[in-house]
Amino acid sequence: MKIVIAGLGIQGKKRRAVAGGDVAATVDPFVSEADYRTIQDVPLDAYDAALVCSPDQQKLALLRYLLANKKHVLVEKPLIAERDEDLQELQTLAASAGVTCWTAYNHRFEPNLMRLQRLLAAGELGDIYHVRFFYGNGTAADVRQSAWRDAGMGVIPDLGSHLLDLTDYLLGLRPNHLECWSGSRFENRAFDHVVLGAKTRPALQYEMTLLSWRNTFAVDVIAEKGSAHVQCLCKWGPSTLTVRRRVLPSGRPTEDSYVVTCPDPTWEAEYRAFLQMCARPQTSIEKDRWINATFQQLQRQGKETAWAA
Repeated sequence: MKIVIAGLGIQGKKRRAVAGGDVAATVDPFVSEADYRTIQDVPLDAYDAALVCSPDQQKLALLRYLLANKKHVLVEKPLIAERDEDLQELQTLAASAGVTCWTAYNHRFEPNLMRLQRLLAAGELGDIYHVRFFYGNGTAADVRQSAWRDAGMGVIPDLGSHLLDLTDYLLGLRPNHLECWSGSRFENRAFDHVVLGAKTRPALQYEMTLLSWRNTFAVDVIAEKGSAHVQCLCKWGPSTLTVRRRVLPSGRPTEDSYVVTCPDPTWEAEYRAFLQMCARPQTSIEKDRWINATFQQLQRQGKETAWAA
């Protein structure tokens, strides 16, 4: 499989390192080390697939071109559009071309999140009552230096998109309405600290921030037969999954812990999964449409309520 990297920013360079000898060319209009300035400059017979790591506003045009030319695509999250019809168009193009179009959410390949997914899918905790997600980093100052990153809804599409994807991955849920409980611009033009919630079963709570000076990630699942708690991602390590089994009628639960200490394995795992998908073409665009619709719903809500003022 010969690969083109479209966009040589931070993510593009990570993808290039993982793809290694598969990389046939790189594309970036602003990075001098790139082989080409535009994707149209790359000979079509030089590659089979593209890893699209461009800013959000460039993605639709790139994907239209690639899918129309029957190239598989792994595109950095989030895949968003002002109109749902634009995403539907990509879905149709991918199906007609018989190629994969997949949006990258590398946290699905975190060892302890994969273990948690298997635990929940097996029903080992019984009825799930409440799930809380927290994702925080300390990038407020860095984001403020980037006009395209410090815009729009800020931290919501940046970190919140991961949390929505994990809701789908871990719980098989795509809630159709979120409420913003708190939205703040403490240091940035766009939102840098947000708390969202969904009155579903299970109840869902999402907190995301660019103001967590020590990078922090957590998932807490409260359920009928016990609870499960993930603390930290491998890239910040160690990552711990703690599973507590309820003792009835009350008492100290039994507890199992799984600790993973290793360099971030997700980029390599996601790339290998993408190569396998190319052999059996598929898309993630239905999920992208749900995430996109959720963002649009939050934007509308923000215009009507004080949290976005």
